[in-house]
Amino acid sequence: MHSVEGLLNVRSEIGKLKKVLLHRPGKEIENLTPDLMDRLLFDDIPYLEIARQEHDAFAQVFRDNGVEVFYLADLATESLTDNRVKGEFVDEFIKEANIVSRKKQEYVKNFLLSFSSTREMIGKMMEGIRKEEVSFQDKSSLADMIGSSYPFIVDPMPNLYFTRDPFATIGRGISLNRMKTVTRNRETLFSKYIFKHHPMFKDMHIPFWYDREEDTSIEGGDQLILSDKVIALGVSERTEAQSIERLAKRILMKDEGFEVVLAFDIPKKRAFMHLDTVFTMVDYDKFTIHPEIEGPLTIYSLRRVSNSEELIIEKETMELNEILKKYLDLDRVTLIRCGNGNIIDAAREQWNDGSNTLAIAPGEVIVYSRNYVTNRLLEENNIKLHIIPSSELSRGRGGPRCMSMPLFRENI
Repeated sequence: MHSVEGLLNVRSEIGKLKKVLLHRPGKEIENLTPDLMDRLLFDDIPYLEIARQEHDAFAQVFRDNGVEVFYLADLATESLTDNRVKGEFVDEFIKEANIVSRKKQEYVKNFLLSFSSTREMIGKMMEGIRKEEVSFQDKSSLADMIGSSYPFIVDPMPNLYFTRDPFATIGRGISLNRMKTVTRNRETLFSKYIFKHHPMFKDMHIPFWYDREEDTSIEGGDQLILSDKVIALGVSERTEAQSIERLAKRILMKDEGFEVVLAFDIPKKRAFMHLDTVFTMVDYDKFTIHPEIEGPLTIYSLRRVSNSEELIIEKETMELNEILKKYLDLDRVTLIRCGNGNIIDAAREQWNDGSNTLAIAPGEVIVYSRNYVTNRLLEENNIKLHIIPSSELSRGRGGPRCMSMPLFRENI
């Protein structure tokens, strides 16, 4: 029997990575159409065959560097071996799929349970259900009789390959996030069943710092663990201040070692969608940044009042480098500007997630090939790069950090 300490442990952004969760892009990508892109949060349609090749190259970097790779669909399948649990999962999935009529819900449930394997069923849930796939004769409600031109009974989930957002490993626990949009919040259902029912996790008594049933949103791209004492959270387009306060209170009240949560108030716009799209940690004292985030920034520090259930919250306005020096106890920090700070290069490479690197060890990161200006600058700052192809994956507007959920990092 595993201990939870051997399965989940993330106390930094840069500790040597040992276990990671990914999702290999599937047919959900091919269910994107130009008319659906806004609804499904995409700006373009990746070419699936090449996206998979690129993603396989991404996964191979992990394996070549001693990281155990887990896939979301595999873990979800292995979590549903009990028929009762599987039935609950299907019912919950259908409830959140926005299927209006009771009769249609029954047809969809029977359709999903008709698959010969749970793995196939999971794949179909992820890729979405087109209207023509379910024969639906009994139209007894007005909604069913009138129908619509919308092509899906159940929407696809093309954002799934960004495994960073639905949950976050913090310390030895999990923040099972409530996503900002209905489109993405359904994704967290897979994580819920994995952490409650997968043989690896179900007897582990994993602390949940946040739960998907809560009423305010928080997403993994806004959750950065800067050290074993400091967590940074972005108040962003997708993460609300109330969520940060709740999460901070739960973590700081437990014996996890974390002492302060920093809430970064960042612009509420798509280019700054999450904190990790404008700021990532690549070494003990080195960070990639979007030039626009340098400052001055408004941050809020949340600490526990000793021997109390209360938090003390202080507002500060400082340059980013001063914030990092103060809270990480550093004499100096190096800010590596996306696109070398050039207004054109920075805007282009930021759009392609030049600031969204993933550290697999201190000073060793995975980056997209297309961000060559930023990559050259990283190398000049003695950062070791693992460069992956990125023509199609980048169309989803997320980089290597967005596409990975660390489950276990060595402490530093």
